[in-house]
Amino acid sequence: MFLSALRSVFAAAFLFACVPAFAQSSLPRAEIEAIVKDYLLKNPEVLRDALIELERRGKAEEDAARVRAVAELAPKIYNSTRQVVVGNPAGKIALVEFYDYNCGYCKRAFDDLGALIKKNPDLRVILKEFPVLGPNSIEAAQVAHALRMQVDADKFWAFHQKLLTSRGQIGKAQALAAAKESGADMARLNKDLDSQEVKASLQEVMQMADALGLTGTPSYVVGGDVVVGAVGAAELQGKIDNLRKCGKTACG
Repeated sequence: MFLSALRSVFAAAFLFACVPAFAQSSLPRAEIEAIVKDYLLKNPEVLRDALIELERRGKAEEDAARVRAVAELAPKIYNSTRQVVVGNPAGKIALVEFYDYNCGYCKRAFDDLGALIKKNPDLRVILKEFPVLGPNSIEAAQVAHALRMQVDADKFWAFHQKLLTSRGQIGKAQALAAAKESGADMARLNKDLDSQEVKASLQEVMQMADALGLTGTPSYVVGGDVVVGAVGAAELQGKIDNLRKCGKTACG
């Protein structure tokens, strides 16, 4: 229905955009409009091709804007003090994941991330909380940031794995239980939950995601490119391989 409405709007816009081209003609406006309408009815592929081109240009502009945003935000994307790094902390290739603990696609993509870390010893994986699926997700992210303030990457990864392999909704209670299992100082963690640092950490990621045009999870940044969605380990591995080969995610 949306596409049908869009085509109708586009057809109308095309029709009236064409009319000025006949401004020098002595034909009445109504007759000119009839000519254009008749042409479009006989050649509907013109509208189809125009819509395809419009979509292509829109995506190209969106991709270019994201590339610029990655370049501008690079220090915070790759080297923020408010993030967890797993894999090889000194790895030459960085992969950033924005995720939500209640995102079903993130849960499916967890194994992909583990496989990439195992296959690529030079991969530096940066984890960023992006709680977009409601209050439970925000509470879980707050617990994650409070935990990040006191444990090493291995313990955080165990916490991360526990939540992303659990079924059902993940909220504060589930996140606290996982944090306790990972060896957290629970008194300190509960105190840190309301800290300015946790609030600032969440705000930093939200602002970053907004600048990058992210609307869902999982989303990734790799080699200066933004990848939206659970695209699978193979596609991400291809981009990593290309970075080693030519310094870009797509080698020409």
